[in-house]
Amino acid sequence: MEEIELFLDEAKELMQKAVDHTAAELLKIRAGKAMPNLLDGIMVQYYGAPTPLNQVASVSTPDARTLSIKPWEKGLIPDIEKAIINSDLGLAPQNNGELVILTIPALTEERRINLVKQAKHECENGKISVRTVRKDTNDSLKKLQKDGASEDEVKRAEDVVQKLTDQYSSKLDDLLEKKEADIMKV
Repeated sequence: MEEIELFLDEAKELMQKAVDHTAAELLKIRAGKAMPNLLDGIMVQYYGAPTPLNQVASVSTPDARTLSIKPWEKGLIPDIEKAIINSDLGLAPQNNGELVILTIPALTEERRINLVKQAKHECENGKISVRTVRKDTNDSLKKLQKDGASEDEVKRAEDVVQKLTDQYSSKLDDLLEKKEADIMKV
């Protein structure tokens, strides 16, 4: 039945979005290495409007523990420093009049454990999203059955939804495993 296929396609798409979102959130969890995407969530006041940092400056990594931020306009340096200080990154910016320099400190064992917990929390949120999609899709399928779809087709579709749920949950587990190994690597 065509409607069942639409529900299954939508479920697959939404579950993939949950995995993609979780992967993006995991990238924000720093693992002791300087990575430009660490600053992706930072907004800078630019002519009175909050603007993403990567739209007002170029971010580069001169070495493994340093981020260098070169603003398009020198007048933005204090605003960039303020945005970084007010973020939850816990980094202290320094400037030399031309660049804002961030030194990424080495992670302590305690900090690594906390980052792993944070990564687990993000993956669990992803799994919750996947299970919510499963529930919503199954509810829609049951409604179709009440509206006249055959019980066998609906049952087969529910089995497909469960397989999708298992598949995407497993992808989230893999993401967590890789991030955990990355964080714990000294």
